[in-house]
Amino acid sequence: ASLYAYVSRGAVRVVAHPTDPRARLYAAADIEDLIARKARGRRPALAAATALDWGLPVLTTAISRIAEGHLLYRDVDAVELSGHASLEDIASLLWQCARNPFASRAGLPVRVVSSTGSPVERAVASLIPLLPRDNAEDTVQATAIVRRVVASAIGKPAGDHAIHAQLAAAWDRHDAADTIRRALVLAADHELNASTFAARVAASTGASLAASVIAALAAFSGIRHGGATQAAVAVLRAGGRAAVKRPANLPGVPGFGHPLYPDGDPRACALLAACPPSAALRATIDRAASRAGAEPNLDCALASVQLTCGLPEDAAFSIFMIGRTVGWLAHAIEQQAGGKLIRPRATYPQRH
Repeated sequence: ASLYAYVSRGAVRVVAHPTDPRARLYAAADIEDLIARKARGRRPALAAATALDWGLPVLTTAISRIAEGHLLYRDVDAVELSGHASLEDIASLLWQCARNPFASRAGLPVRVVSSTGSPVERAVASLIPLLPRDNAEDTVQATAIVRRVVASAIGKPAGDHAIHAQLAAAWDRHDAADTIRRALVLAADHELNASTFAARVAASTGASLAASVIAALAAFSGIRHGGATQAAVAVLRAGGRAAVKRPANLPGVPGFGHPLYPDGDPRACALLAACPPSAALRATIDRAASRAGAEPNLDCALASVQLTCGLPEDAAFSIFMIGRTVGWLAHAIEQQAGGKLIRPRATYPQRH
């Protein structure tokens, strides 16, 4: 009776048995999640301790949510949006703008601050001049920040035409423009990931939007986050068997598996379908997935796009970084509007 009650409330997914018409199959991941949540509920200290590790929600946002295997941007399916929207459209949606914030040419062209270092280092260098808060509207500041991140990625002044077209032109891969557009849209936001949380923490202190994005970029650079995209490229280049240099306690194969998508990452499915890898690369992805015991995630799909489209080194990482900058800004703006400082407490270990 308890199982049926959870099914009726949508907490446990159920499908027909493939061979026995009288039987049903229930999603094991949903049941395991219920058990874990009930255990946390009986032990408040445990619930608090696990809240920052894929645990209970710690704040409210209206920007994006993950529900039943779908990613929604303000209640619109991200995969559906990737079929037609540009990153500028997503910025208008997430920032809640009445018109395209990139329509203005204010501040153009954006000069390149640094042409050396990693994509993150170049992006940070481009944002440092914007650190002092000014009197411009949030969307004006946000647009300037995105344009600077784009300029840092392509190594030339950002223009006023579509971001995906700028990237395709800078990389001399005009035929890849639509694939880049899709990838930017799918990378734009993902609820409360580590870099977004870093942006919100910075914004909660009253830091400027540029400072909040710099905090996000620092978190994004790690091997467990944006750095996993570069690791996934190495895995695919090595035939799915690469011994990628990463922390010893980092399990799995980079680019495969996601705790929030036990049945597969919809962003990866959409991107791999829109930009099918070659037969050899598809075999490599399948081999790596078998080794990982998990489906491809967005990191793998971005890596596949880079290799399939012949994009330059770090292109997958840069696409991810540029797209996610739009989401970081949306969260920073939302956090500033809420006016609350994010300041969790810590538990001090008992000594015996």
